[in-house]
Amino acid sequence: MLNKKAIWLVLIILLAGLLAACGGDTETATESDTAAESTTEDTATDAQVEEDLVAQDSGDAPGAGAVHVCAIGGADAFFAVVKNGADLAGARVEEAGSKYTWIPLPNYDNIGPDMVKLIEQAVAQECTSLAVPVWDGAAQAPALAAATAAGVKVFMYNSGLPLLEDGTVEAYGYYGTDEYQAGLAAGEYFATHGSTNVRCVNTQPGAVNWQQRCGGLVDGATANGANAEELILPAENFGDAAAISAAVQAALAADPTIDGFATGSSADADAVNEALSAMGATAQTGGWDVSVNVIERIIAGEQLFAVDQQGWYQGWLGVSQAWLYDQFSILPADPVILTGPALITADNAETVLAGVQDGYR
Repeated sequence: MLNKKAIWLVLIILLAGLLAACGGDTETATESDTAAESTTEDTATDAQVEEDLVAQDSGDAPGAGAVHVCAIGGADAFFAVVKNGADLAGARVEEAGSKYTWIPLPNYDNIGPDMVKLIEQAVAQECTSLAVPVWDGAAQAPALAAATAAGVKVFMYNSGLPLLEDGTVEAYGYYGTDEYQAGLAAGEYFATHGSTNVRCVNTQPGAVNWQQRCGGLVDGATANGANAEELILPAENFGDAAAISAAVQAALAADPTIDGFATGSSADADAVNEALSAMGATAQTGGWDVSVNVIERIIAGEQLFAVDQQGWYQGWLGVSQAWLYDQFSILPADPVILTGPALITADNAETVLAGVQDGYR
């Protein structure tokens, strides 16, 4: 009785014979038949190439189509860097034959209703995909749901991770930092570097990312033995040096033991440092985002740290991923790509200065 190895050998021999027989039939084709088939294939290929070239001239090239990638962005120095990344990705999108539009938010004074208007504007401009920060979930979620219903593919960047995680907003991805973890790291750094009573200056109360930042900072500081609270200002005080300076001075007058101030933007950081300098106060400072001023203060020992969320990378990812999915249905395996947080301190500030000066960080 044949064993299994012998049976398989017989089957292979039979299959080889069958293939040889089929090959013999194929070889009976005449040279003229082969030449005719080759000519037909060449003609078809040439026709396809010509058709593709015509399609490219008409704007309907394969890989292009009617894709229109839009990105909504903020209104400060940080978002100028974000826009640099988004625009570079947008230039590649346009080179591929698609369309790219940057839609700017004028200011942060009325952020929820204004973002709703910009989302509606994106739909009206026939954007087929949209990269958008979500700062006000209650206001933006219905507008984004309506955009999705209209066929817009939504991608979140910069702000809104918890709203994606809890299902408040449906999107194909989120590209940015985990702001709560960033806050924890900032609070811990303050506490482990000598600050015992810290204030988180919040000039965007209610914004998802700022609430996470200050919430995380309070938790991180208190977990490491320090006291921490929010110092809340109206949204129109964002970047307002006079208003922020007045608030800092009032806080110190009410509680002279405050020895640390965290800020949510580089402009706010400038204002706090100016206020402390004018008062001769010695409180440590740190906070979110980078600028040449911030990095130079860190190098000089005048600011403790900065939280880097890599805004350029956020803009580039938001536009790139929106186009890749819109055009080719390409998505990363994980819908969340984190660009931070990372702390810039005296140990590494000089290494990032060139990138800040060139508009990449």
